[in-house]
Amino acid sequence: MVSARSIRQHRSVRLAAVGVVVAAGLTLSNADAATPPQGTVSDTSPTVSWTGGPFVAPNATGNVLDQPDCSAGANACDDFTLHVSTPAGYGDQHQLKVDVSWPNTAADFDVYVLDAKDDVVATSASNADPEQVIMPPDAGDYTVRVVPFLPLGQSFTAKATLATTPANPAPGTDTPPTFKNYAAPSTLKDANNAGEPSIGTSFKSGKTFFQSYLSTYKVSFDDSASPAKASWSDVSANLAKGCPQGSTESLDPILYTDHQTGRTLESQLTAFNSATCTSDDDGTSWAPSTGGGLPSGVDHQTLGGGPYSANGVGPLPTSSYPNAVYYCSQDIATALCAISRDGGTTFGNGVPVYNLTQCGGLHGHIKVGPDGTAYLPNKGCGANQAAVVSRDNGATWTVSPVPGSTPGSSDPSVGVSANNTVYFGYVGADGKPGVAVSRDHGKTWTDNQAVGTEFGVKNAVFPAMVAGDDDRAAFAYLGTPTGGNSEASTFDGEWHVYVDTTYDGGKSWVTSDATPTDAVQRGSICTSGTTCGDNRNLLDFIDVTLDDHGRVEVAYADGCIKTCVTDKSQNSNTTAAAQPDAHGAYATIARQSGGKTLDARYDPPATSGATAAARRNLTMTSMHVTKAAHGKRLATMKVRNSGNRSQRDVRVRVLDNGHYVGSDTVSRMPAGSTRTFTVRWRPGSRSVHHVGARIDPRNRVAETNERDNALHRRFTR
Repeated sequence: MVSARSIRQHRSVRLAAVGVVVAAGLTLSNADAATPPQGTVSDTSPTVSWTGGPFVAPNATGNVLDQPDCSAGANACDDFTLHVSTPAGYGDQHQLKVDVSWPNTAADFDVYVLDAKDDVVATSASNADPEQVIMPPDAGDYTVRVVPFLPLGQSFTAKATLATTPANPAPGTDTPPTFKNYAAPSTLKDANNAGEPSIGTSFKSGKTFFQSYLSTYKVSFDDSASPAKASWSDVSANLAKGCPQGSTESLDPILYTDHQTGRTLESQLTAFNSATCTSDDDGTSWAPSTGGGLPSGVDHQTLGGGPYSANGVGPLPTSSYPNAVYYCSQDIATALCAISRDGGTTFGNGVPVYNLTQCGGLHGHIKVGPDGTAYLPNKGCGANQAAVVSRDNGATWTVSPVPGSTPGSSDPSVGVSANNTVYFGYVGADGKPGVAVSRDHGKTWTDNQAVGTEFGVKNAVFPAMVAGDDDRAAFAYLGTPTGGNSEASTFDGEWHVYVDTTYDGGKSWVTSDATPTDAVQRGSICTSGTTCGDNRNLLDFIDVTLDDHGRVEVAYADGCIKTCVTDKSQNSNTTAAAQPDAHGAYATIARQSGGKTLDARYDPPATSGATAAARRNLTMTSMHVTKAAHGKRLATMKVRNSGNRSQRDVRVRVLDNGHYVGSDTVSRMPAGSTRTFTVRWRPGSRSVHHVGARIDPRNRVAETNERDNALHRRFTR
């Protein structure tokens, strides 16, 4: 498989272009070392700053597998010794931030943080200015290594800060939805070659479409059975089906299905544009398309669409297709978006949507709201991630940064609700998943918060967002509760598909582990493109959609298959030749099987108390938070087994401001019994604390009423 290209390749092209300028007009000179060469941050002195440069000679030797070569010439690297002095437990409420910035945003520096053993514990190697690293504030000595990837004669300013971790709202009280996983039949071509999958659904036919590499699958779900049954078939575009360019070569595959019309477009990136085909009969036949607009970018293509905006030019007079279709792709120093006014058959000119001084990172997938506003998310626009917005059918674009977000290594994602509320899902510089909400087309953002806290997610990749009703959205990603550098060859995390869902417009979110018994990857996941090794088996993204009943469907590549599922010694840090089952990329859909969907019309009916008493149900009847000895707090919860079945290993988990602080388990609860659960912990330094307790946090008990499992309390210090 020709793997999708990475930001590193774009940066290499930029470096080659600037190299001509350096050779023609600049002379190499020695730069000053970091000034000062070392410094200390502590709980009483939380900030230290330093400078370096100017730098002229570029150093592009570093990648995710190897540290940069600091012997490549004068000032190939700039090292600053950072002493961190923090007390035990300080990291519960604080984080260490390192920011490196420079005046000319066209330049590019990278940041590596090494521990006392010279192991890389954190890195930021994007195109963002500033580069930002966020990591635990563990006491010790570190080297902050700044590398002039493309310096352009610039100097840098750096700052290390011990900062309070932003407070998080309490998790939602709704019951998290449940999911069932459906793997493609092994007889399908590319079933185990499904990195970077796309997914779409037709509300006209009810069919789901899954695409990766050179294959497009149609999936039919039979919901008359419980759980639903899935039937997969290969409907890839090809010459015999009317589209000669279909499924012939691929540098990046992408698929888009218009919910309203049922039209599906499948596209394969080529060296010059893309090979795109369209289908109006669920893949039975395909028609050729011009592929995308010209000029076109060289990487990371995306397709999307929706109604036209009233603020711009509408469809072609000769076209009967009601909606606009967008094609966007990443170029060397910008991204280009083109609109099709005839349903994807032909495309207009590519329009630059931002330049190198505004945004640097790769963009995510384009989404179009019901009012015709188009949103292209970007993972690095200055100090934030951003949505790039067009309200005139792609004629002009505006960069809308998301305050509080930090540039990350995975493309962000947007979902637009039925009433044009925009949900922005991202993974920040700290590796954790977060969401923000805009109700004015990206002009302002609110409710920015970390998610996945109920499962203690500390690293995430591949965010994917979808919205339904105005107050409902779902955010899918791969996550792990293991902290540290998740791209390092020593990382030992176990990754699952997590889905966060909001039913109150993004004020709060509840988390589901969609793969609770089967890891999607064990070991590291690399997001740095072709500089990765065998741990890039999943490539760059996953995808999410909803069906005509508002059920969430997540398309992902399963990297841990067959023997890897039960043999926990297998992981992605080995070679693919030695452990192929730990380097899979198996086509899989996690589909919602229970709970409220993103369409309130199809919510399950409320269960009456009489019916609930005849089944399994656990109810949290009370919760109190009181002071305990030695500055600690005590949470006391009473839980009643209101069903008629005895329950074993009943667990209650407690979070303080979104952070896990403890749990208590009772081995057996007979029907009708009440038990007391207690958790003690030492609260952090914040003045206000939101404490939440939840029964059965991993949703292992199928209850008749999941809404009575959680209570929340607030206290001030």
